[in-house]
Amino acid sequence: MSNNTILIVDDEIGIRELLSEILHDEGYRVALAENAEQARIWRSQTRPDLVLLDIWMPDTDGITLLKDWASSGMLTMPVIMMSGHGTIDTAVEATRIGAFGYLEKPIPLQKLLSTVGKALRGSQSKRPSILSLASLGRGALIADLKKRLEQVANLKAPLLLTGEPGVGVELCARFMHRPNTPWIEPETLGLLTEAPLDLLEQARDGLLFLKDIGEINRLGQKGLLLLLSKLEKYNVRLVCATSLPLAELTAQGVYNVKLYEILSNLSISIPALRAHREDIPELANQILSRFVESGETSSLLQLSTAALNCLRNYDWPGNLTQLTGVVRSLALTCVGDEISAESVQQALAFPKSTSMPTMSDTPLNLSLREARDLFEKAYFEKLIDQESGNMTRVAERAGLERTHLYRKIKLLGIKLRGH
Repeated sequence: MSNNTILIVDDEIGIRELLSEILHDEGYRVALAENAEQARIWRSQTRPDLVLLDIWMPDTDGITLLKDWASSGMLTMPVIMMSGHGTIDTAVEATRIGAFGYLEKPIPLQKLLSTVGKALRGSQSKRPSILSLASLGRGALIADLKKRLEQVANLKAPLLLTGEPGVGVELCARFMHRPNTPWIEPETLGLLTEAPLDLLEQARDGLLFLKDIGEINRLGQKGLLLLLSKLEKYNVRLVCATSLPLAELTAQGVYNVKLYEILSNLSISIPALRAHREDIPELANQILSRFVESGETSSLLQLSTAALNCLRNYDWPGNLTQLTGVVRSLALTCVGDEISAESVQQALAFPKSTSMPTMSDTPLNLSLREARDLFEKAYFEKLIDQESGNMTRVAERAGLERTHLYRKIKLLGIKLRGH
């Protein structure tokens, strides 16, 4: 018998009763809601393990309810959309918002059970993450970003996403992904050198997402050029991302001119978190809500108004990734039910005995890249020292994934203790 609870949201009583009977027979616990308002009330009181959500309902349609849950940090369970007269565009939109999948009525029994089972298994194995583009914020800058992504979503041309580390490039890349097609995101870009066409074969008829393409060597750049020339043959949408200035690297002769010309034909810049800091309080509450939902922290835990103001006023060099790491650290170390401003200040502040490089410390006869490397080396050395070599904490404070952090440290020539 399963302990999973499934919430069925549908305005047709016959559909609710049929689905409820089937799922009960399979051992699931079932809750019912006949409209979006009932579903909102049920979700605000508890968290179902899965939701079957009808798209067309009289009070509020399912897509709108899905958006509401995504923007408020409550889309922490898989949602399967249902419709008797849906379209591919509707299914694509729902998936981009954060839905797990889409079922067309009348729903075949085996299709229902296999989709439900797959969604529940995926939910149990998935680590806490930001689930959809709505989690980037709702301010004017992010609204503009969404519009630009929507404009290019159905194009075949390669897309280049640029922005500082941690701004959420993967969320934007996933917005380009069509449901029920391959999503390939290699851990490293070594295959660009060794076998670029293998990546295309894996991503055939789907999307290939390549991060950190500004850091690939000459052989990797040649492999990427070959890959670009074969996209149409394999019917693959390519989305690349970089935090490095490709125009500058190209001018310095470090980056292939032809490759840069192709990639820059369709490019979208993702704003830094400090550029839309009005979103930070809501984002912080969303992140905390996910940790509460996952059971990692107390269900009563919240951020004080003063704490939210402190988070808002910080500049976030590691952007959304760093904010997520800091909120998680605050949640795990909080001894009461409220995270205070003092706790936030302690988590974000450098000790007074240390100082970061200033403009006066940086020789002006260096190129921009050399000056940036000098600053980054001092920055990471101080973080590593302050965290006594704990690379998990260093990664959280810097707003980087550990693999990216280790790559940075190696490129900057920083020696770690015991290495």
